[in-house]
Amino acid sequence: MKNIQMKRLDGITCVFLDVGEVLLSDGWDHLTRRRAAKYFKLDWDEMEARHTLVFEVFEQGKISLDEYLTLVVFYKKQSFSRNQFRNYVFAQSKPYPEMIELIARLKIQLELKIVIVSNEVRELNAYRINKFKLNRLADCFISSCFVGMRKPDTDIFRLALDIAQVRPEQAVFIDNTGLFVQIATGMGIHGIVHTDYKSTHIQLSQLGLNVE
Repeated sequence: MKNIQMKRLDGITCVFLDVGEVLLSDGWDHLTRRRAAKYFKLDWDEMEARHTLVFEVFEQGKISLDEYLTLVVFYKKQSFSRNQFRNYVFAQSKPYPEMIELIARLKIQLELKIVIVSNEVRELNAYRINKFKLNRLADCFISSCFVGMRKPDTDIFRLALDIAQVRPEQAVFIDNTGLFVQIATGMGIHGIVHTDYKSTHIQLSQLGLNVE
């Protein structure tokens, strides 16, 4: 038993991963905002300019969704309600079943810790966790809205390492944004730039994380 435990300590024991465009579609990215602007017939340039000014504090959980909507959409009278807009935004989230199943297999078959490290706004984050049962998949959530910091801040990765109680070389980080992966690998964390299920599965296997 002692030899098995020592072997595990020297290898990868934890997966850090993003949610948007890895496990689920993006929650409120550029393309989703553009679709919303078109659907509700909003001035895209004005909406995006306002979003740019507040999105950092929004993702850090410093303003609520209602406060955000007041600043970005409902700063003037609209022909639709807040609930209609909120429901539209929430409905844009779709799962990627193959990736969810792959991470579940890593957790069950290899007994790896699964830690979400994501930039997400509080209300949408809560909806996505509950809707797609991510709380059954992940051991903990280092979400920007919970911890008050965002990727690419290296502190969010340090916090994830501390909470997971792993050394950098014991973790692999999966994200669709190459810059974020570069920052993680610069800290000694193994990195995978996610583009699709097949390539991520192959790269995990190359790291010795083979699952059926």
